Amino acid sequence: MLERKPHPMSVDAFFAWQDAQAERYELVAGVPVRMMAGARNVHDDIVVNVLALLRAALRGTGCRPFTGDGSVETLPEQIRRPDVGVDCGPRDPDALKAAEPRVVVEVLSPSTRDFDAFEKVAEYRTLRTLDHILLIEPNAAEIRLWSRDADRTWVEARILGLDGLVALTALGIALPASEIYDGVTFPARPRLVADGPGAPGA
Repeated sequence: MLERKPHPMSVDAFFAWQDAQAERYELVAGVPVRMMAGARNVHDDIVVNVLALLRAALRGTGCRPFTGDGSVETLPEQIRRPDVGVDCGPRDPDALKAAEPRVVVEVLSPSTRDFDAFEKVAEYRTLRTLDHILLIEPNAAEIRLWSRDADRTWVEARILGLDGLVALTALGIALPASEIYDGVTFPARPRLVADGPGAPGA
């Protein structure tokens, strides 16, 4: 007997269903996908640092950071939950997704690093309102930043070392790498961000 494929969920149906779940899910092609749990402390430390930096830098601007409990709609019937994001749209306290996402941040994890570095970045690049995509390597001071130029074309930059600045020019702010990695101890032999000819921006 043929197994029936699940009927694709709408975004509204997904959020109603997610409200009754104990764990977080993303919506991929209309199908709920459970997110990985149990991030390492270094991942959490970087997320907290980035949130604190963005909250301080954006105070009074009308833009605000959001956590992995928030979401962005990248494609029809597709909901993603970046580790950190910035929303510059109208603030609806009952909304479940960013109204105008301008920045998304992903801190790489061993189980999802290749997907985050390639497929998810390519997906984020389709977002009309998005200006910056930030990919942070937790095992070394290496950050990849995609930004839109004056023609709305994506341009990649790399910030290497703790002396660098992550320039979020669309928001008029810059985040010091030393503060993004505050309190982080790197392993002796880090594995760096995945590279290759198929990488976005390559």
